[in-house]
Amino acid sequence: MTLEFGAPWSRSLKAASGFAVVVLAGVAAAGILVMPARMLLARCMMVGVPVSVLAIAFLSIVSGYTLTATQLEVERPLWSTAFPLAQLLSVAGDAEVFKGSLRLFGNGGIFSFTGFFWKRGLGCFRSFATDPARAVVLKFRKRTIVVTPDDPLRFIVRVRTHLATAIASIVHDA
Repeated sequence: MTLEFGAPWSRSLKAASGFAVVVLAGVAAAGILVMPARMLLARCMMVGVPVSVLAIAFLSIVSGYTLTATQLEVERPLWSTAFPLAQLLSVAGDAEVFKGSLRLFGNGGIFSFTGFFWKRGLGCFRSFATDPARAVVLKFRKRTIVVTPDDPLRFIVRVRTHLATAIASIVHDA
């Protein structure tokens, strides 16, 4: 069983990403067009920093999720991050997970909401999100992650089916 889920962008992510691209491109253009050539270091910084920020943000884009019988894969432009479902304890939808959360490290809205966050009652979690309204919280033995699949209910049902099958297998083997 392999199921693929998209990672649609929320309106706020589209707006924040568009704004960030315009501002960062503007800073880079100013570095090229406005900064005097004799100020080489400043000029390089004004071009290099915005381009680097955009490149890193682009690489952190969440392009989708693949659910197999044994793992959840978070798809990125150049790689995927896998989480073994054998370690999964629970799964639940939570459209409010980002409200009141604190970003500890990561990207808060340029092409995705990725990184490490903390929220009272939930603790530390890792986010691979593009639309907070579609948030699904997966609690593993040693970590908690948040994903935002295009069809959260279908995703939750499929993951819970996996959990039920795994529990039945353990009970049957005992």
